[in-house]
Amino acid sequence: MIENPVIELHDVWVRFGDVSVLEGVSLSVSRYDFLGIIGPNGGGKSTLLKVVLGLVSPERGVVRVLGEPPERSRRHVGYVAQRPAFDRDFPASVWDVVLMGRYPLRGLLRRYGAADEMAAERALERVGMVAARQKQIGRLSGGEQQRVFIARALVGEPRLQLLDEPLANVDPAMQSDLYDLLGDLRRSVTVVMVSHDIGAVSVNVESIACLNRKLFYHGTRELSPETLEATYQCPVQLIAHGPVPHRVLKEH
Repeated sequence: MIENPVIELHDVWVRFGDVSVLEGVSLSVSRYDFLGIIGPNGGGKSTLLKVVLGLVSPERGVVRVLGEPPERSRRHVGYVAQRPAFDRDFPASVWDVVLMGRYPLRGLLRRYGAADEMAAERALERVGMVAARQKQIGRLSGGEQQRVFIARALVGEPRLQLLDEPLANVDPAMQSDLYDLLGDLRRSVTVVMVSHDIGAVSVNVESIACLNRKLFYHGTRELSPETLEATYQCPVQLIAHGPVPHRVLKEH
């Protein structure tokens, strides 16, 4: 049992109408862990993050985040949603976008102060985007935009960072850089990331949760083909390509 877990879920059930999304999920996440959550589309991964944020209330079960109900701990949680579509011509700079992450602390109608600007500067430094602070967000590459969105989540100085498919539509070279960034973040922040990239997740994270409505596995990043087959409900073949193992799904 984990002592003083950052996230603790016990027998959590979520339904949307007649559709069961999470079924009896129990999960504990320790401080400074880097947890990757994998599973098929529709398996409840994004819903699980929203339960942790307090945006979705379970039908039954217990949820504690930083020792409190998620609605009370939300101010200590950073969140990067799946990359939204937005108008690339919208005239917002990187600096503007990152400062938006201070709204929960200051409120919409209060002006930014020196503390907010210092926090934004630190966040941009952590993601390596200080030099781009005056650039328009829509003019950046996909990987650069994700760095800015991570900075926006970090500017509130969270104790827990949640990321939903942060590497989708990001080129492989930038993906490697972002994994390095997330690995560095976990020295001071607990990181939970949803991803479809099974191979990259198994190499880069510290522990893995396999979710398909039910939690099939939660432990180290060493996964057996049997666990993946149970999660994805189809045959899985483990192959090696160079020094990094890759897991792929057989045709089904």
